[in-house]
Amino acid sequence: MNKILLFTFLFIQIFTNAQTSERNLSSEKWKFKNVKENNWFTASVPGTVHLDLMNNKIIPDPYKDENEKKVQWIENENWDYQTSFNISSKDLENQNIELIFNGLDTFSEIYLNGKLIQSTDNMFRKWTIPVRQSLKNGENILQVKFRSAVNVGKELAQKVPFTMPESPRSFVRKAQYQFGWDWGPRLVTAGIWKDVKLNFWNIARLDHIKIEQKILTKQKADLNIHAEIFATEEGKYTFSINGKSQNISLKSGLNLISIPYQIQNPKLWQPNGWGNPNLYDIKVSLQKDSKMIAEKSEKIGLRTVELIQEKDEKGKSFYFKVNGKPMYAKGTNWIPGDSFSTRMTKEKYQHLIKDCKDANMNMIRVWGGGIYEDDEFYKACDENGILVWQDFMFAGSFYPADEKFQKNVELEVKDQIERLQNHPSLALWCGNNEIDEAIVNWGYQKQFKYSKEDSLQVWKDYKKIFHEVIPNSIQKYASSDKQIYWESSPSIGWGHKESLTEGDSHYWGVWWGEQPFEIYNEKVPRFASEYGFQGMPTLETTKSMFSGNPELDLNNGTIKAHEKHSRGWEIIENYMKRDFIVPTDFVKYNYVSQLLQARGMQIAIEAHRRSKPYNMGTLYWQLNDCWPVVSWSSIDYLGNWKALHYQVKRSFENQVILPEEKDENLDFYVINDEFKTFENVSLEFDILKFNGEKKGSGGAAEVRTLESNGGLNFDSFLLEEIIGDADRNEIFLHVIVRDEKNEKIIAESNYFFAKPKDLKLPKPNLKIRKISSTEIEISTDVLAKDVYLIGDTHFSDNFFDLLPGTSRRIKLSKPLKKIEVMSLWDTMN
Repeated sequence: MNKILLFTFLFIQIFTNAQTSERNLSSEKWKFKNVKENNWFTASVPGTVHLDLMNNKIIPDPYKDENEKKVQWIENENWDYQTSFNISSKDLENQNIELIFNGLDTFSEIYLNGKLIQSTDNMFRKWTIPVRQSLKNGENILQVKFRSAVNVGKELAQKVPFTMPESPRSFVRKAQYQFGWDWGPRLVTAGIWKDVKLNFWNIARLDHIKIEQKILTKQKADLNIHAEIFATEEGKYTFSINGKSQNISLKSGLNLISIPYQIQNPKLWQPNGWGNPNLYDIKVSLQKDSKMIAEKSEKIGLRTVELIQEKDEKGKSFYFKVNGKPMYAKGTNWIPGDSFSTRMTKEKYQHLIKDCKDANMNMIRVWGGGIYEDDEFYKACDENGILVWQDFMFAGSFYPADEKFQKNVELEVKDQIERLQNHPSLALWCGNNEIDEAIVNWGYQKQFKYSKEDSLQVWKDYKKIFHEVIPNSIQKYASSDKQIYWESSPSIGWGHKESLTEGDSHYWGVWWGEQPFEIYNEKVPRFASEYGFQGMPTLETTKSMFSGNPELDLNNGTIKAHEKHSRGWEIIENYMKRDFIVPTDFVKYNYVSQLLQARGMQIAIEAHRRSKPYNMGTLYWQLNDCWPVVSWSSIDYLGNWKALHYQVKRSFENQVILPEEKDENLDFYVINDEFKTFENVSLEFDILKFNGEKKGSGGAAEVRTLESNGGLNFDSFLLEEIIGDADRNEIFLHVIVRDEKNEKIIAESNYFFAKPKDLKLPKPNLKIRKISSTEIEISTDVLAKDVYLIGDTHFSDNFFDLLPGTSRRIKLSKPLKKIEVMSLWDTMN
């Protein structure tokens, strides 16, 4: 018994002698005030001034009604934040005490006990300040005084001899979307938007751990574990990796060490659809004289990612090779999930990324006008097999390149690389969003009457930041296996023919160019990194725009205020007239606007996938919203799937059958993104009337082989032979691709010969039968096109075609007392 007690005592002694500890100051009582006023109000940290004003009932919720207009004054004010905390004499015995701000938005001065200890000018940087000499025994006062980012930006803009577009936001290193976008409100925030901590340490500090993958084979993974260690005492130390210890010598000051580490028979991290995203824990620690000095943990995945660009007869390829195999990228673009990013919870991050996985995606592009996302975002991507195309936070403007700005950008890049590079999901760093295109194509120079010298300076500044500062910083701070860099997305603007033959493309001929959806069949790029079309949010999210009883009317001021594109409603209406009968009822209009969006993106995605391997990626704009809004998103602000997300899930299946009507022929393309070969593949179709009457059938004359990660094109069928004397507005094809060897259906699809507005649909008799509290079965007698289940729950499928005389079982995320249902027929009669 005495031995056990002695062991326990020794264990506690060793544990409590750890030389590093932290205190979270975010949980202290914070207060804030307008600099012009004397009254202090309670504040939350992390947080933003808008949320603090809302919580104190000083401003209304800017997401509701037309309240956004009422809160614009906030951006022009200066704000003070303050807290107090106690320091004991024992705390002051530590050799080093650092105050760490993980995020300050944006221009601030930090005072500790009345002394200025740091000025800040970048929302995206981490600020570490030695404060031991400024602390005192007892109560300490910490103040952060924020200056208006808008006013500071204007001051900086005046120093440039020509007008910069989107001024003043391009002078301000903060989230650019806060200044307003065509899907987001103008809410220019200030505040302590990430945690504040005190770090106490002695003897040595273990800083950044960089895990470099040197060799990866089936037999082994050779890694280098790089660590930054700042030591106050030189001497012998012990460095451990997952319990394997090695003696090292450290000098006083900064030490950079590299220790080899090997994993036998590694399990690869695989992207979604290819296998499991296997992860490994790497735990490192630093000891001296048997005392724990510091420890850190990283979770890594073993994989290789290459960006392949090779000249061919049509231009130059652009695709990602993952674990040595070409990967067709299926995914989307991510914007910040909230205009007030501190409201993004871990659960919301996990939910949205799981929604991507469930929709068969394998890549997300983090758009350059938002923020470098929270660690939880990248963790969720790691766990769900979603690769990340990571833009740096520059978007759609010209940026300065004076020495101070360059240094600020370098340190921003350094902080983000050191934070993110160990994530296996990270595939590519991209310099910016649409700045190359803005300089070349958008006509700002003419609009603002630039001289030749001004224009040359803009291009010189651009090359300095995106061709020198950022790539040099990546080489300096990132491990060798995480250095893929792409200067700008897109590489060439969508008005130029080269945008379809090389690089990545943002094709906006649809929406901005108001070209028909069918143009997607002609304008197929090598890699589509942005394209999209707007649709309304779900009814639940639309109602959330109102503080009182919702008035659902397209002419309602609140509804209009939640469409940020100046011509958005007009463009939606024009496209809707082309393809659908335009409803007058609001609920039906909401439904059809979602169908319209889904139809456009289906045409685009299928055109891209049919062109594999010429096209090797399709990332639609956009996944999510930052507030309740009419936008390009497939998931609305409240997390509800719009019709588009359900369609994306179908269009991104690993095996798909994609018919194409061309020159009075019908071709059938079968795409297989899985590493599995299907032998003896057959294609067959039934020609059906909407009432279920079979008008005929057909199929391929021979069975074929569907290669692993490949595709095939079955022989063309003459439309005249398929349709015969039938009315194309009354028939459709039900197409099946079957694995004859295993007697399994590989893929199936419905093909209609007319636009939705021209279909002569019969009235379906839709019946819903309850299977359990969270499962229903829906059936129909005739074709029910675009079945829409309405209720405050998530349906496992929605906006789907139900074939004549068939039923489908649907799971619900939570029980509902009442489920409403409609189909396209209801909008036409």
